[in-house]
Amino acid sequence: MSNNFYLKRSSVLARKMSPQPIRENDLNQIIQAGIRVPDHGALNFWKLVIIQGEQLGKIDKEIILNEYIKKNPNSDKNFQEIESKRLQRAGAVIAVLSTPVDHPSIPLWEMQLSSGAVCMNLLSCAQSLGYAAQWLTEWYSYNDKMLAYLGGRVRIDKISGFIYIGHKIEEPNERKRPNPVDVVNYL
Repeated sequence: MSNNFYLKRSSVLARKMSPQPIRENDLNQIIQAGIRVPDHGALNFWKLVIIQGEQLGKIDKEIILNEYIKKNPNSDKNFQEIESKRLQRAGAVIAVLSTPVDHPSIPLWEMQLSSGAVCMNLLSCAQSLGYAAQWLTEWYSYNDKMLAYLGGRVRIDKISGFIYIGHKIEEPNERKRPNPVDVVNYL
């Protein structure tokens, strides 16, 4: 991977992905890269749930659509149609759960940051392999039924994000990035 990868790295929106399957070897490489993060004592404060194939549609219908309708009973059928296909926009979706543990010296915040680092590593590795990828935390990331379905402990664990991995339909447009002088200070 060239040093320019990170200078040009850009996410492809999930709605602009083709949901063809992801090659197993590539997915395994993405997972291996994803879990190589600082994790303070090798306690693994996170878990990954790989969602692909028929499971994408099953979760869309049984969890996402049902929970959406429960919270929005009078919603427009067009919105319900969108919700019924959320995960199916990608060939694979990796749910990253922050799963903190009680520890006398490692703060909760550091455990949560480690989980975020997993998300970024997964995203970057997928993109470096030429896949379309996006890190999303849409409304269902904050839904207790989704968390429990993925094996998380309600009121303890959190969904750090869903990493959508698909195939590029088109190259992403460059978006506005911050000017370093506005966000960087030197002491």
